Amino acid sequence: MTGNRLENKRVVVTGAASGIGRAAAELMAGEGARVLIADLNADAAAQAAAEIGAGAIGIAVDVLDEASLAAMISRAVADFGGLDVLCNHVGGSNPRKDLDLLHLDLAEWDRTMALNARSTVVASRLALPHMFDAGGGSIINTVSVAGLVGDTLQCAYGAAKAAVIRLTQYIATQYGRKGVRCNAVAPGAVMTPALRDNLAAEVIADIRSDNALDLIGTPEDIGWAMVYLASDESRYMTGQTLVLDGGLTAQSPIAASRRKLLDD
Repeated sequence: MTGNRLENKRVVVTGAASGIGRAAAELMAGEGARVLIADLNADAAAQAAAEIGAGAIGIAVDVLDEASLAAMISRAVADFGGLDVLCNHVGGSNPRKDLDLLHLDLAEWDRTMALNARSTVVASRLALPHMFDAGGGSIINTVSVAGLVGDTLQCAYGAAKAAVIRLTQYIATQYGRKGVRCNAVAPGAVMTPALRDNLAAEVIADIRSDNALDLIGTPEDIGWAMVYLASDESRYMTGQTLVLDGGLTAQSPIAASRRKLLDD
């Protein structure tokens, strides 16, 4: 599917060599955007750009390194002549170290905050002046339903994503009068390579059974939402978090078990 919803938009997507980031980059390019695909894996970023075509560029970036982020933004501005959209997509934590509060590795807490929250702060600070020069822009932050509700594990990840949700509102409030919008997408379970590689099929089936919809999302489901937020179609939306979780967080905690009673 191709269109012109993002014609002439100049876009940077971090973590875009695979999964949701790759889907977003591909969909945006298909809608007419010029896209810089940034990823820690330089070869994967270059391959993704080559496969997407449409003038896509693939480069290495380490979002924990401010100089690397600065080089990423500079490359986009140099090659595209400016910047209209920044997708802060990189994130995550090490689930073997990001446990409950009593067992959490505090070094992992610091790394997770830097990977998810600080990287978003730094990249956005670097991008904003170029968006001002362009007359406005859109910052899109990938968060998670983990930032909206509590869980038994990965408290650093959830806290970091909650921080980015609030940061999204602050950026929207502070720079809306300069034409910059800032929104977030909060995916639930999405069928990415990471999900398939790290969870057994029966666990994925359990997650699906907990959703209000009888499905697990695809990277494209999230990517299309990011296309919308990058486009002028969302010009009146800022400071918001779009939750794309199959209805998981819309339900009572006992809804899944009650549904099974109805099915029996």
